[in-house]
Amino acid sequence: MTSTIELTTRWIRACAIADLEPGWGEVALIGSRLVALVRVDDEEVYAVDHHDPHTGAPVMARGIVGSRAERPTIASPLHKEVYDLGTGECFTDPALGLRTFRTRVIGGMLEVEVDA
Repeated sequence: MTSTIELTTRWIRACAIADLEPGWGEVALIGSRLVALVRVDDEEVYAVDHHDPHTGAPVMARGIVGSRAERPTIASPLHKEVYDLGTGECFTDPALGLRTFRTRVIGGMLEVEVDA
């Protein structure tokens, strides 16, 4: 007998997009999870785990926002590992990865998709 586990997700309203300053991160409590929200321009917002994959410290919202070519990035404020905001891939240490979450803006409000 084969059992299938169905993973479900839900969208949680985080804040008004106007509350986020472009080029900076903010931390939000989404459900029971700390998520770093990073607005890179008017409607482009990324959400990643607030915990640094290298140390486990809750600091990623204070990371350095930048880019590599066309890919928006965030660098850990502790050891400066650089992560792709869209995929979570670490450019400086392939063994590390940053969890990412999908975002959307509806009626000026930012929503983050998380596991239900």
